[in-house]
Amino acid sequence: MKNTIKDYRARFNMTQEDLAQTINVSRQTINAIEKGKFDPSLPTAFRLAAVFKCSIEELFRFEAE
Repeated sequence: MKNTIKDYRARFNMTQEDLAQTINVSRQTINAIEKGKFDPSLPTAFRLAAVFKCSIEELFRFEAE
């Protein structure tokens, strides 16, 4: 799965720590999601989309390997 979280963070001028505090996860979780090492739960994905005022599909896309 690919994601655009880092791009959205830059647009919203947020650090990983800012985003983590906003959605109540650790900075390490945000880092792992951005690097594709961890897929967030559905509630976390919804919270991310709400912060960036976009759809989950705009943040994440499945790519077959």
